[in-house]
Amino acid sequence: MSEWAGDGFEAERGGVERGPAGHSHLEYGRADRAVADRAVADHAGPGRALAAEPPAGDVRVLVADLDGTLLGGDEAARRRLRRALDRHPEITVVFATGRGLASVRTRLARDPLLPAPRWIIADVGASVIDTAGTEHTAGTRGPGSEPSPAMEHVDALEAELRAGWPGSERVRAALRGFPGLVHQDGVAQDGRCSFFLPPECLTPELTGAVERLGCSWTYSDGRFFDVLPPHAGKGQAVRRLADKLQWPLSGMLVAGDSLNDLSLYRLGAHGVIVGNAERALAERVPDSALVHRPALDGAAAILDALERLGWVRRTAPVVIGYHRPPVHWSGGRWRRPASPNGILPTLTAVLGDRSDGPDAVWAAALVGDGGRAAGAAGAAAATGLPLALLPLAAGRWAGYFHGACKDTLWPALMSQPHLIRRSASDWADYEAVNAAFADHLGAHAERGATVWLHDYNLWLVPGLLKARRPDLRIGLFHHTPFPAPDVFRQLPDAAQLRRSLARLDWAGFHTAAAAGHFGGLFAAARRVPRIGVHPLGIDRGAVAALARVRDRARQKAAGDGSLLVLSVERLDYAKAPVHKVRAVGALLARDPALRGRFRFRLVCPPPEPGIRAYDTTRTALEAAVADVNDRWRSGSWEPVDYRPRGLPFAQVVDQYLAADVFWVTSLADGMNLTAKEYLAARDATGRPGVLVLSRHAGAAEQLGAAALLTDPHSPRDLVRTLHRALTMPPHRRAAHTAELAALLGDRSPADWARAVLADIRGEGPPATRSPSGPRSGRG
Repeated sequence: MSEWAGDGFEAERGGVERGPAGHSHLEYGRADRAVADRAVADHAGPGRALAAEPPAGDVRVLVADLDGTLLGGDEAARRRLRRALDRHPEITVVFATGRGLASVRTRLARDPLLPAPRWIIADVGASVIDTAGTEHTAGTRGPGSEPSPAMEHVDALEAELRAGWPGSERVRAALRGFPGLVHQDGVAQDGRCSFFLPPECLTPELTGAVERLGCSWTYSDGRFFDVLPPHAGKGQAVRRLADKLQWPLSGMLVAGDSLNDLSLYRLGAHGVIVGNAERALAERVPDSALVHRPALDGAAAILDALERLGWVRRTAPVVIGYHRPPVHWSGGRWRRPASPNGILPTLTAVLGDRSDGPDAVWAAALVGDGGRAAGAAGAAAATGLPLALLPLAAGRWAGYFHGACKDTLWPALMSQPHLIRRSASDWADYEAVNAAFADHLGAHAERGATVWLHDYNLWLVPGLLKARRPDLRIGLFHHTPFPAPDVFRQLPDAAQLRRSLARLDWAGFHTAAAAGHFGGLFAAARRVPRIGVHPLGIDRGAVAALARVRDRARQKAAGDGSLLVLSVERLDYAKAPVHKVRAVGALLARDPALRGRFRFRLVCPPPEPGIRAYDTTRTALEAAVADVNDRWRSGSWEPVDYRPRGLPFAQVVDQYLAADVFWVTSLADGMNLTAKEYLAARDATGRPGVLVLSRHAGAAEQLGAAALLTDPHSPRDLVRTLHRALTMPPHRRAAHTAELAALLGDRSPADWARAVLADIRGEGPPATRSPSGPRSGRG
């Protein structure tokens, strides 16, 4: 006989609850009859409300083992799975377990997180139980009390499964004397005979004796040996039940964790092997597109599979809305951000913390047509995070992000209103994407949930979502600056945007200045969203550790003895790269003796393809670099080292360690974390350095007391401040770095995220009235 599947079960005491009326003789053959009769029991309370199944349509059946599978994983995951199945009563739940019926009933009565089964395959596939009947428990509830389930064995199917069974006594007698074989006396058994058996005692002589009895056998978890009728087994029982009820294999998902579940995967249905499964099961089930193998345990793996099939939507008490996922497609696979800093790594760290992270879903767009958009499952698998990805066509994304976000909104955020450009079709895409996000977020938010939005890309979501879901608490954190009210009003659709932002419960910012601008926009309003100021920091420990490793491995490059001035920033006119290159030329013209004594290195990766707003900046930058280098080049030295490409984060740290001066000249900036990374790297390796920081960068509120502040709007100030940095004495550089490092702080980005969530919920420190009028709370 073949080795089939089942589970390792707990040795619970008690007899099988069957009496003269304990069997039912049901008529089968009509799928709609089975669907109409389904009952879902909520065993969390004293009674169970029974609900009939919806009319037959798309059949959805979950067949799952108990121990290690439905009962596996942490409590939060089991709770999420239970809620998902409660929301989707059209999914028929079938237990396929090695437990007997008494054990299953006991577990159902004691475990409120266990979903209610419509059918139970028990005794490793020797028993089939129908839970559709109802009964009242006499003497415990009065008239009108809710019914509890009467679970009845299905004789018609059990007769087929148990045909040829010689009986437990004959089995025990035939196997008496085999070494290591110990009968499970304390386990209720029906139509099977179960033993404990060490692996070394599973011999051909033993299995041969079983086969001579005309029986089959299973062995799992390195200790459970079950002797079964020749036609019994979990897979066999499920197949017979599915045939009777006309369940198509395409509508079935099987889930298991041990070798006793192997026969379930031979049905040809969808399958999920939980992350905590026996290694032998994973090895015995062939690789197939039908079988999902997540690195998640128990209930979490089942829920992941249900979501991948599109049978359920993940909901949570916290939903995070960000326009991008925490992975990008590169080199034929999904890749995570290399840097430990920024909003994507911050959210990744918080949601990946299973011990202390929020029970949350991250909703983001997945851009692409065809196979790329269909790769949402792969993107989720690459992170192991609770992602809910919204597919967007590339054309729609181009109008939304490349057009409306970058041509219309970005110039206002950067206080450059003269650059605002509006296209009616791009704005229609912006409205459509925001509407899709509102629907997507609402579908994944539990009642009373907290929704945490990010950035101007979703400015229309608050109004749309609040109108549909007034029960939600909606907060929006701005990682960009917020424009002054007079600049905001120059947006062509300012009134529409303001109406939406007014529906927020909370708005957050890196700086008090940005918070003041937002509050000023609602100065005359009756209702003002609560406002929080939460400056985002960096993972200082991670940067310091990497810097020390790179410092030890780094070979002293043979240089020309010149000082290195460094900027690391994406190509964006708001970063003022052209201003800097021209300032270098102006400094050399003012003091030609500096020729050969310093070099400006600009690491400036381009934006994603399709953003037209930066084309003029790229052209002007390339021309300025060529002009300055052509004029001041001397031998092998040239003043500007322009590197228009991205670098892995470890190589960025190498640049920090090499640079004597770090130069930030943002015309406007939310925070600027590269300045903080530079300081952390220099401080960790004992290297003095100089930070030249724009007055308009968010980091200036935190670091301005020690940094050399500069105004990029003033060419003269740029030149003067750069000259101060290059001529600062070595002893002053050491003191400068120490002062800045002391201001940097050690608060982790994960702590920042938790503080923001608490503030959105109203759990943060009491709000105070700012001088400009809006309520402002610091977290």
